[in-house]
Amino acid sequence: MANSTTTARGNWNSKLGFVLAAAGSAVGLGNIWRFPTEAASNGGGAFLIIYLICCFLIGFPVMMAEITIGRKTGKNPVGAFKELGSNSFHALIGIWAVICGVMILSFYTVIAGWTISYVFEELFFAAGMTGWASWISDTSNGWLNALFSVAFMIGTISIIRGGVSEGIEKATKTLMPLLFGILILLIGYVVLQPGSSEGLAVYLQPDFSKITPQLIFAAMGQAFFSLSLGMGAIITYGSYLSPDEDIPQVAALVTGMDALVAFLAGLLILPAMYLAQANGIAIFEGGQLIAGPDLIFQVLPALFHGIGGTLGVIIGSVFFILLSMAALTSTISLLEVPVSYAIDEHQIPRRKAAMIIGLGILLISLVISFKVGLIGTFDFIFSQIGLPLGGILVCVFLAYSWKTSNAFKELERGHANFSQTVVGKSWKAFVMIICPVVILYNLLNALGWFSL
Repeated sequence: MANSTTTARGNWNSKLGFVLAAAGSAVGLGNIWRFPTEAASNGGGAFLIIYLICCFLIGFPVMMAEITIGRKTGKNPVGAFKELGSNSFHALIGIWAVICGVMILSFYTVIAGWTISYVFEELFFAAGMTGWASWISDTSNGWLNALFSVAFMIGTISIIRGGVSEGIEKATKTLMPLLFGILILLIGYVVLQPGSSEGLAVYLQPDFSKITPQLIFAAMGQAFFSLSLGMGAIITYGSYLSPDEDIPQVAALVTGMDALVAFLAGLLILPAMYLAQANGIAIFEGGQLIAGPDLIFQVLPALFHGIGGTLGVIIGSVFFILLSMAALTSTISLLEVPVSYAIDEHQIPRRKAAMIIGLGILLISLVISFKVGLIGTFDFIFSQIGLPLGGILVCVFLAYSWKTSNAFKELERGHANFSQTVVGKSWKAFVMIICPVVILYNLLNALGWFSL
């Protein structure tokens, strides 16, 4: 058990604790608002099939690599690359991962705060207080953004201060089952409503004529981003993993759980969008389905308001509570990365590290609260560029510096003769060649330097 008053690192109490925490890190707002509309805009079921394949062909190998590096060293990303590397450059890979996690958390906290504000928006609207509902849902109001960012960060810090087993593990063991339960209940209601069937058809019926190289790489990019790879979270969580755990197995469970949440999110969001259209709410803009924040904070609230009555406020409030929980499981992992670094490299007690680092990141969030245009800039630099760059560096480091032969020794501590299995032999090829090349393509495509 973690001792939160010292520099003891802590560990997971069970395999389930690690799987739920790592899946919670991967499950976030992107699963719920980005994946469904990506699927709808790219062939529906065809995109879904390719996405699921890519989760296991691209995401799974990199996840295994990150968990292996973390468990081998029992350290944060900086310490892990420093220990396994042969020169000072390798530590920079870990530093970049920590920086990306910190900067992503700084703007993610503001967006997460919006999910809380919309819970109140639903309640105010249902009570007939439309003026208050409009005021509290104004995402351009810097003071409100700051207030909810502070609230969300305080919740995140309090969990991290509790340690690995008593803080992170205990929280995710509660949050993740609730998240699944709420998702399934909302899906059950939405898909039974008139008008939602068109959304189901768009989502589940594959249009294979839309499969292009661009669609395939888009699905690969979505799979990579949705698994929280390249920012040190999985390395950090892997460092708390028991030495006798089967890494390929737990990596497959985490990958599968994240893919399942994305699939369920599609079953909720796409039917809900077409249900909104059946109720006279515009879901297309410029010939494209409305996606991202506009979908979550405009289209769906209008749908919930249209349902009206007690049912409308319950569904609307529960939906935004769902989003808040998804965001919280991600902010926990994002904060744990720099906190783990402070504990390992600077011997700062966990409680103190969580408070200092959390409040430091909050200061950046407060600036973003008043300049929300920075969200797009930071997302591009640290998510769209930073994460794939981190993923490439992890693969290249493991394959050509630390060497796959050493990685296999660590993998076989919990999975005997893994290197001789079909999956083991395939993993070597993927981590050495296929994954870096595919991720590099997505990085170059994001920069506009190369496109098929």
